[in-house]
Order: sequence, then structure tokens, then C-alpha cells
Amino acid sequence: MPAPHAGELTAWREEFGDPLARAIPPHITLLPPSVLPDADLDAARDHLAATAAAASPFEVHLRGTATFRPVSPVVFVQVTRGISECELLQAAVRTGPLAREISFPFHPHVTVAHDVDEASLDRAELVLRDWEATFTVKGFSLYEHGADGVWRPREDFTFRQ
Repeated sequence: MPAPHAGELTAWREEFGDPLARAIPPHITLLPPSVLPDADLDAARDHLAATAAAASPFEVHLRGTATFRPVSPVVFVQVTRGISECELLQAAVRTGPLAREISFPFHPHVTVAHDVDEASLDRAELVLRDWEATFTVKGFSLYEHGADGVWRPREDFTFRQ
């Protein structure tokens, strides 16, 4: 997610007491966290590059909040435009060397509170209910989970222009 929206949602996530606010940048997940053996990394990178090269930039509009409660203690900002593009992109990413079963149906969103108390989840849902942002998605990033628990971008993949 581009600035200034990413910084704003990170600040809100901190405000709601989310301990992972600085460890996980605001994003729309295309592939859940996956362990890849080092030997498979080149094939995964090639696959991601080909997937990005086949995609075109698209607009995402985020507006309002929703929650996965009671299934999961998460409040998120909803994707209201760009849903089908996100769905197609995640389906393409989850093929070949990155083919994975997922635990829940894909639901594009940006998490703003996770694993915090109910009052904080309620507050996040209320405070950001009118929040919105629009931006153009021009690619995606491969993140690596560090030993310190922080997710860092390892490589960016740009869509065809």
C-alpha cells in the first residue's frame, strides 16, 4: 500500500494496541505466509515475475470497516473497488511453485487490528468506519519474515505498463 495511506493505517494499528503494527506493513495478502525451501526460491521468483508481467495496473478503493469475528479477532478496512482484480491476481499467484490450499476463502482486505482485546477491536471498527483511500496498484512484493518477527520486502514485481 502506498504512502500516505500505509503510514496512516500503521499509526491507527498502533493506536489500537496491535503488537504487530510495526512488524507487518499494511497490505492486501495474495498468498498466506508460506515456508519455501531455499532451493524453491528461484522458481517462486520466476513465477511471481511472470504473474506480474501478465497483469495490468488497477485501482483499489478502500472504504469502511468489517470484521472476521467471531471466527478470527480481526478488524479490517474493506476493499470496495478492485476486488475482482485482487481475486484474479491471488489465483494466479497461487499456482505452479506457489500452489497452496488456503484455510479460508480469499477475501481482499487490509487488517487494522488483530489479536487485541474486544474493546480495541470495537474501537477500530468504529473509528475507521468512514476511512477511505484510493490508489493504483502497479505491482506486488515478496516479503520475508525475519528472525526478529518483522516482515520485510525482499523483491518487488511490477505489472506491465
